[in-house]
Amino acid sequence: MEAIEGVVQRYAWGSPTAIPELLGAVTDGAPQAELWLGAHPSAPARVGARTLTEVVAADPEGALSGPVAERFGARLPFLLKLLAAAQPLSLQAHPSASRAAAGFAAENAAGIPLDAPHRRYRDPNHKPELLCALTRFEALCGFRPIEATAALLEHLGLSGHPCFAPAASGDLGSTVGLLLTAAEGERQELATTVAKAAAHADGPEAAWARRIALAHPGDPGVGVALLLNLVRLEPGQAIFLPSGNLHAYLEGVGVEVMASSDNVLRGGLTPKHVDVDELLAVLDVVPGPPPVLHPRRDGAFSRYDAPVQEFALALVDVGAVPARVPGGRPRLVLCLDGETALATDDVELCLRRGAAAWAPASDGDIALTGAGRAAVVTTP
Repeated sequence: MEAIEGVVQRYAWGSPTAIPELLGAVTDGAPQAELWLGAHPSAPARVGARTLTEVVAADPEGALSGPVAERFGARLPFLLKLLAAAQPLSLQAHPSASRAAAGFAAENAAGIPLDAPHRRYRDPNHKPELLCALTRFEALCGFRPIEATAALLEHLGLSGHPCFAPAASGDLGSTVGLLLTAAEGERQELATTVAKAAAHADGPEAAWARRIALAHPGDPGVGVALLLNLVRLEPGQAIFLPSGNLHAYLEGVGVEVMASSDNVLRGGLTPKHVDVDELLAVLDVVPGPPPVLHPRRDGAFSRYDAPVQEFALALVDVGAVPARVPGGRPRLVLCLDGETALATDDVELCLRRGAAAWAPASDGDIALTGAGRAAVVTTP
């Protein structure tokens, strides 16, 4: 078991204060969007002089256990992030495992560099993800039930607009296609129409449409946003986003856990590369309620059950009585509040707020004590 140092990612939508406050650092005033704590090649955490990627590759069976290494190869299958959004993120979805593998191979064969801005598949893995709110967190995720969308469009005076007409009959895929593939002049007109409609309406969906239109003038993604569930998570609530789920995080701070991938297919609301055709190809257009997860309480643990093989997340209320995290699997621990003391048979570490540790499968159980709260990620 060793302390690790994560990598801060500075995207334009990030908060300039949330991550520095957690790390006990002085903000430099620039956005800090994500803190990556994992072994993804794009931004691996450091374990002393080595990267966590190198640590895992040097001893896959000891780091991961035989069964995990056999299933996923010599790589850590999950990625832990702290996400701090001050502005809406891009409208996006993630591919399935099979499409990611095929897309990665095709772009490699085409000679597209991994760091090229227009690269769509940066690894061969899918990216199901779970976000657990640490503050109130708002997001758009998944298509709202048809009746509710029809009522919202009627409320905004948009039900008769030709681009929104298919949505009233349940054809969400066609609606998204019409909105995102409009000609340049039509895109501006469409975005302006939605913004004007939202400006004269009440309700949280209209309020967010106004903010999105202001941040991304002329982007018809603001129209797509009206088709999605608006979710407001209180601290401790979570959402799980499978492959194909169209979403955009809006505002708040949360712990995010995902299969270790950086494959993002964007449709708008971003200065980054947009690929509407590929996004439409992976999209799950089945409407339904938002995929909110409530934790399953297990002693000091609040467990979030996600239907994936790559990761399992628990938040731990750390106290005087040891909370035990079993060995035999790879584990990452992030101290969220207070102090957390970690002890195996051989090693003791003390993590203050914002600090993190890596424990390989070959280490035994970890006993967590102290006063505060920690996030623990491992394989199921």
